[in-house]
Amino acid sequence: MIRIVLADDHAVVRSGFAMIIGKQMDMEVVGMAADGLEAYRVVGQAKPHVLITDISMPPGEGGISLIAKVAENLPQVKIIALTMYNEQEYLSRVLKIGARGYVLKNSSDEELLKAIRAVHDGEVYLDPAMMTGFFDRYREGTDGDGPQCDDLTEREREIVSLVAHGYANKEIAEQLFVSVKTIESQKARIMKKLGVETRPKLVEYALKKGILR
Repeated sequence: MIRIVLADDHAVVRSGFAMIIGKQMDMEVVGMAADGLEAYRVVGQAKPHVLITDISMPPGEGGISLIAKVAENLPQVKIIALTMYNEQEYLSRVLKIGARGYVLKNSSDEELLKAIRAVHDGEVYLDPAMMTGFFDRYREGTDGDGPQCDDLTEREREIVSLVAHGYANKEIAEQLFVSVKTIESQKARIMKKLGVETRPKLVEYALKKGILR
């Protein structure tokens, strides 16, 4: 029996997916949560085989941070991102930080069930609607010119990783035991060093260079 935890900030969505999964002979929902913090607690208690999480769950902790924490601390749990976002940047990001599946919310019930079984069996599952863009992106290559990882110090790579995981300056400062002002200053120096001007560009750099943690 595949044990599953569902995380989504909309109760009707959680209930709908729970109903779909509950009809399967080889699956059961063992927990549900409305944000990342609650989901992390539920996963720790219920010990599921698979976590299915939305990426964006305001106003609580989002799915990006949840995926990163579960992948790092509970690696035995396979993670599927279930989202409305069909952008390749989101797909690349969640795969880099530990997700094993990516399914769009407008996909059929069958796609979700296929993803659950595939990920549970150790495979990676991508929504068919995302496949062409994903392979085109990586066939083109992600190296190229520009600053390399070696241009950053260990602390700077750590900050870039936390930024890419979606943490705010205050949260990064708390994790690294420094002031918010220090983080703001270091982030500005990093962006100048890399020649990027926006947070999305910094995240893109982290994805291309493979320095997410």
